[in-house]
Amino acid sequence: MTVAGVRDLLIDDNALVPIADKVLEGRRLGLEEGMTLFGTRDVAAVCRLADLVRERRVGDKAYFVHSLRLSQTNLCYVGCTFCGFQRKWGEEGVWDMDLDDVWAYVDEHAHPDLTEIHITAGHHPKRPFQYYLDLVGGLTERYPGVQVKAWTAAEIHHFTRITRPRLSYREVLSQLKDAGLVAMPGGGAEIFADHVRKRIARAKVSAEGWLEVHRTAHELGIPTNATMLYGHVESPGDRLDHMIRLRELQDEAPGFFSFVPLAFQPDNNPLARELGTRFTTGLDDLRNLAVSRLMLDNVPHIKGYWIMITPELTQVTLSAGVSDIDGTIKDERIAHASGAVTEAGMTQSALVRLVQDAGRLPVRRDALYNELEVFA
Repeated sequence: MTVAGVRDLLIDDNALVPIADKVLEGRRLGLEEGMTLFGTRDVAAVCRLADLVRERRVGDKAYFVHSLRLSQTNLCYVGCTFCGFQRKWGEEGVWDMDLDDVWAYVDEHAHPDLTEIHITAGHHPKRPFQYYLDLVGGLTERYPGVQVKAWTAAEIHHFTRITRPRLSYREVLSQLKDAGLVAMPGGGAEIFADHVRKRIARAKVSAEGWLEVHRTAHELGIPTNATMLYGHVESPGDRLDHMIRLRELQDEAPGFFSFVPLAFQPDNNPLARELGTRFTTGLDDLRNLAVSRLMLDNVPHIKGYWIMITPELTQVTLSAGVSDIDGTIKDERIAHASGAVTEAGMTQSALVRLVQDAGRLPVRRDALYNELEVFA
């Protein structure tokens, strides 16, 4: 990197100079360089470097989607310690939608520009797999032109456990695709590191299982997203291990559209009570997103999830490597059950203004990142 290049990035920490050199030359960063990015006090330079990568990929574009969140039940037997959403039979606040309830719910919340129905929910202890096939097929039939993006890898793993005889990941995903499944969200990843996963998500699909589900989905032509839950008991090294495993899978079986860091919501869950109420800081959120953009060189988009980090901070992240802000997210319930303080949805006009005021070009997309409308 030239001296002028260093000056343009305004790097104060000399340890960042060789990292910037590699990034500008398009070379891949390793674990030790990632640790330097997480350890430096020069967070502003890390953000500027990440934003240069974003600009090279998408120019000034920032993407969003018209999305309805559907969580058809909060019944769940898994017991993740970070979750305030889950309920058991007989507990206060339980809901469980039959298919007719689902149709009525979507009818109530549908919008003329609705593009994506995003489904994630609890691991229901009694619903048969046919229910989920009928749900995907029914939505596809009733709302032509609306894409069904559904079921985390953890839920796919659950489906293999409730089928008799047991189906494989490939068989479950193939049947869902035949029913109309277009894409998958990235939830259930949490943190791959075993020592953390055993503490926060002991009964959930293993890290290896999560990765295998997404590998299989990609091989079947089902694109997916990937998440990472951060800001609880994990270390920077655990975060980097998570990113590197995702990067390796993307090399081997491409199919990830975006990486979505999810900030831990510290309310209404056992882990929050253990740690004491604490939100991630804005500085940690910015650094984490910027490092994600620099480490995940083969994933098209880094997503700033405004539900968890607020619209105001999400606007700032558009200058820290983020190229997607998710979308209208009508009636989000899972993050809010664990303490998210944001609204449960946002209008298109508010999203467009958020992006434009950040100096970016708003682009409405579909679940597959096809561009539907560009707002000059």
